Amino acid sequence: MSDESRLLIAICTYNEIHNLPSLYESLRENFTRATLLVVDDRSPDGTGDWCDRTAEVDPLFRVLHRKEKSGLGSATLAAFEYGIEKDFDFVLTMDGDWSHHPAEARDVFDSLLHDPDCQLSIGSRYIRGGKIEGWPFKRHLMSFCINTYARWMIGLKTADCSGAFRCYRTSFLRQVDFARIQGMGYAYLEEILWWARCLQARITETPITFTNRTAGQSKINYKEAIRAVWIIFCIGLQRILRLKTPRPS
Repeated sequence: MSDESRLLIAICTYNEIHNLPSLYESLRENFTRATLLVVDDRSPDGTGDWCDRTAEVDPLFRVLHRKEKSGLGSATLAAFEYGIEKDFDFVLTMDGDWSHHPAEARDVFDSLLHDPDCQLSIGSRYIRGGKIEGWPFKRHLMSFCINTYARWMIGLKTADCSGAFRCYRTSFLRQVDFARIQGMGYAYLEEILWWARCLQARITETPITFTNRTAGQSKINYKEAIRAVWIIFCIGLQRILRLKTPRPS
């Protein structure tokens, strides 16, 4: 059995019918043996229906239908649990709006696959060779601030702390207590890196080009940004007081 066949590619969606079909086709060109999983939060635009039809013709396509829109973090944790339950070796997460290119997903996966000591590979916008296309100034500023804040507050060493383009070994994910993840939105991204830091997991970063969506509506909002700041502050406080710190098993 090939390494690629042990890979689960997870995409969390809400109203991505204008992006998902073409993204799926491109993913299949780059990953012929990987299993694709869509976690859909009951999209009213027909995304879930498209997933059901695709699952009927592609035996390596799966869909989890959730009852309501519950946040990226919550959906991603559901994908992690699915990957662990089905005994995959790797779980790769990416956006469903073409911000993350399937060809670069291969690079993110390969960088983890070729380093047996590495537990997490990040598709990074902020290392040499990485870049962002199509963002307004305020998005650049918000991303810079949250990344700088996370590195300072909770001691993260990664350049890109807030990107969702990642590949995990499930051996690492099995050590994470998902019940202790507070961020059901985007804040889970920094929380997972906090767990990786505490568990002494090796992380690598691969340069990617992040492209702002051209179809559909962004799910980013200031309420979630404020929530992320608060959660990172709470983790930082726990770090200072050495409370509830994850330990290697």
